[in-house]
Amino acid sequence: MADLALQTATSRKKNPGLTPMMLNHAAWVTHDVEATADFYTRIMGMELASTVYDDVVPSTGDAFPYFHIFFRMQDGSTIAFFEAIGLPERPEPAHEAYKVFDHIALEAKDRDEVDRWHAWLVENDIDVVGPVDHKGLIYSVYFHDPNGIRMEITTPLDRNWNRHGEQGKTDLKMWCDAKKRAQEEKLDPTDLLVSLIHEQRKRYNT
Repeated sequence: MADLALQTATSRKKNPGLTPMMLNHAAWVTHDVEATADFYTRIMGMELASTVYDDVVPSTGDAFPYFHIFFRMQDGSTIAFFEAIGLPERPEPAHEAYKVFDHIALEAKDRDEVDRWHAWLVENDIDVVGPVDHKGLIYSVYFHDPNGIRMEITTPLDRNWNRHGEQGKTDLKMWCDAKKRAQEEKLDPTDLLVSLIHEQRKRYNT
């Protein structure tokens, strides 16, 4: 099985130079498009950019009558929602981690602006977590939109925060190798990875 996985990995084609230019939109389901529009225009300060509605989904042909709405940020990227009448509520995640890890992060100009966001959200009775300094990398606050989507307002503290690719490759290999070792040696992967995290955390204290 391991030989087959290695063979598959080494036979994959290299990307021919295709990288997306920017985020066009990220989309979710809403059960209340009016409340969502108020939140993203009034609270988040975005422009209502565009709307689409139809009784058939063009990409799949599914007969879901829907209303599709887009909200624009300063760089032109958008957040979008679909409302379709009669959809059941989204099921609860199988683990609390899904509620924490699944989120969208929106960038602010600097720390002062993140703090202004914090004050504005609190003024509007929105529960906020933070500000949080992520080991000198980014500075963020967290909250939820009316649809339960976890959101982050963040600003980079490290101007090269998204250009640490070589370290990223090293970390990715280290993490995956640890998981493989745990499987091969029948070790508890959580214990092994926690030990690895504690060891690597020292680099943030140097």
